[in-house]
Amino acid sequence: MNISVRFFLGYFFVLGLAAWFVLNTVTDEIGPGLRQAREETLVDIAYLLAELVAPDLASGHIADGHFDQALRRVKEQNPGAEIFGIMKDTIDFRVYVTDANGIVVFDSEGLYAGHDFSRWNDVVRALRGEYGARTSRDDLEDQTSSWMYVAAPIIREGERIGVLSFAKPNATLNPYVERMIGRIRSSGLVMLMISLVVGALFSAWLIWSINRLIRYARNVSAGHKASPPTDGGSQFSELAFALAAMRERLEGKQYVENYVQNLAHEMKSPLTAIVSATELLEGDMPEAERQRFTALIQEEANRLYLVIERMLQLAKVEQLQRLEDNQALDMADLVRQAVEARQTALQKRNLAVNIKAENRVSCRGDAFLLQQAIANLLDNAIDFSPAGKVIEITLAKTSDRLILKVRDHGEGAPEYALPHIFDRFYSLPRPATERKSTGLGLPFVREVADLHGGEARFGNHPEGGAEAVMEIAAE
Repeated sequence: MNISVRFFLGYFFVLGLAAWFVLNTVTDEIGPGLRQAREETLVDIAYLLAELVAPDLASGHIADGHFDQALRRVKEQNPGAEIFGIMKDTIDFRVYVTDANGIVVFDSEGLYAGHDFSRWNDVVRALRGEYGARTSRDDLEDQTSSWMYVAAPIIREGERIGVLSFAKPNATLNPYVERMIGRIRSSGLVMLMISLVVGALFSAWLIWSINRLIRYARNVSAGHKASPPTDGGSQFSELAFALAAMRERLEGKQYVENYVQNLAHEMKSPLTAIVSATELLEGDMPEAERQRFTALIQEEANRLYLVIERMLQLAKVEQLQRLEDNQALDMADLVRQAVEARQTALQKRNLAVNIKAENRVSCRGDAFLLQQAIANLLDNAIDFSPAGKVIEITLAKTSDRLILKVRDHGEGAPEYALPHIFDRFYSLPRPATERKSTGLGLPFVREVADLHGGEARFGNHPEGGAEAVMEIAAE
């Protein structure tokens, strides 16, 4: 199980536990909260009715006075009220009045007249001048039959002459409680789903960031050029830069070791030839032999200079992770400039160059590096072309690629050499001189193509000769 899945499951567990706790707490408190709010309203109603019933109770007309008639008229009314989507079609309440001894003298239901309620909590506390309230069931086995009673003292001329208790059935609150609970649960479910989507998106972002680091590390281990990812958050960016710094240090150390070994190997043969020729020149020899050995020293010194120069160029381009100079270029112009710079070598071998290109083949890149790469391909074709032949250079452009092909009409490369053509210091003898080159030209071309988002290939043309191909990203 990967880290992102573990994170998402942990997030889901914590979120689900918190949501369950909050929803249960809220839903458990809705019923009691509404009943407490109702009790506050019942207190106001009880005191109002107690003030209104006082004249009838004092005059002895409580059972047939104005108060009794008003209650009867109220109960017969249909309010037709829609309260938060719930219809109220009946008036639901109870009222009973006791005298100063707690004996019921009036009951709106006509059930308890003459009963002694002096022990009921609402009545006894109100008679003592305290706040009196109670909740009782009509049926002890039925929870929905409970009523809330709130009592208020009836005062006439400063004397407490009785108690009025006003009651509302708790069952009338149930539709509102159920509606509120349903809405809270629906909202909670929506919030939970949104939170899960957010958690999934965050986990996906985490997977994306980690996978980018993994791909970067794999590209580094495979020796490919790669830029450290920097858009996955500050911690991921710091980790990416740390990996990049570690990569540079490790690659730098390894590169220097390989660089020194390869350079020493390539310099050994020319230096040996120079030292041997110098020793021979110290003795007496014919002038013709002296000139031959002097020319040999000059030739090997030039070879050393060329190896060092090409090695420095290759080292520089191999260390680049991205182009330092990226500008719009006309590839056809770069090809023509390279051909013009090689006119002397071409005329010496009596070679012609045929360029097949559109008027403008545009791309983006580093002009200097691309010129050097084209020059290396052209030099290679000149070295392997028989005298008097034509070198063909073709430029083509697709939707996303610019393709440069350089073909000579020589004998082509042996099959055994093709897998090693782009290896550093690998070179084949030139037909004209039977001498090898530095073996750094094609590796340089491959690195330049890679920097420009493309690749380099080399193979034998079906109609004869060899063909080098460099592809780069089009503009």
